Amino acid sequence: MNAPTIPALELRDLHRQFPSPAGTVHAVNGIDLTIQPGEVVAFLGPNGAGKTTTIDMILGLSRPTSGSVRVFGRSPEDAIGAGQVAAVMQTGGLLRDITVAETVELTAALFGRSVDPEPFLERAGITEIAGRRVSACSGGQQQRLRFAMALVSEPDLLLLDEPTTGMDVEGRREFWTSIREDAASGRTVVFATHYLEEADAYADRIVLVSQGRIVADGSAAEIKNLASGRTVSAQLTTGAGHPDPEEVAANLRAIAGVESVDVRGPRVLVRAHDSDSVARYLLGMAAHDLEISSHNLEDAFVALTSQPQNAIATGASR
Repeated sequence: MNAPTIPALELRDLHRQFPSPAGTVHAVNGIDLTIQPGEVVAFLGPNGAGKTTTIDMILGLSRPTSGSVRVFGRSPEDAIGAGQVAAVMQTGGLLRDITVAETVELTAALFGRSVDPEPFLERAGITEIAGRRVSACSGGQQQRLRFAMALVSEPDLLLLDEPTTGMDVEGRREFWTSIREDAASGRTVVFATHYLEEADAYADRIVLVSQGRIVADGSAAEIKNLASGRTVSAQLTTGAGHPDPEEVAANLRAIAGVESVDVRGPRVLVRAHDSDSVARYLLGMAAHDLEISSHNLEDAFVALTSQPQNAIATGASR
């Protein structure tokens, strides 16, 4: 019988509270999360949802008010001390007056190692600027340098906080190609991002956080399915003998399962659980150019994080 796999990350009933003039702020309010080795997990949520506070506790930069954090079965401090964890943060961590290559060499020295920086710069896609001073690097190049620094210890868990900030479209694509190659070798990757298309395209799993709690956990397809319904759009036929668009909108709102109706000139957009009924009505009104689309990750994100806490569905939770 195979020995059970030790989770890469295990958070149990995690809480973090801060005092404020208005009372106690529950930044993290009972998070339970297990991530296995080799997973690529997107950690998403609106501003103030508790993402950064949770990442700080995983990195040992902040202590939980209650609950526990285990990284490969160890405390964060022990795992980081053993070189098992590295992070790419949005800002900081760079000395402006040394070169890109020297920055990687200095990072390795902090781990008691002497390395050739070129392989790490190559994986980060910045070999050609090895001799450039950090102060002369663009924001996107500095993010790539932070990625190269994070790779020096060959960590088992890589935490990324808005890793592609400042990168252009091509740079973001190349960055994620490198991340997927690393994950294919068994590295666990957890990243927070505001680019929802990155989570949709590159994450094996999405953990959605709101008000300090996990409100959904699953694949991108599972998360999208939690925001049930579809959007129906059509061009209305106007003029003599045809109903006014506002009259059509009122009739659409009366159809069971319709969530919203938006009239934009002669075009109408309807969000509904029963798209067939909406489509039949519109076609009966001589509408044309009718389109039916499923909700995307942004729709699900808005729907799941804007509801009151006690009304949020967690059908994809693990």
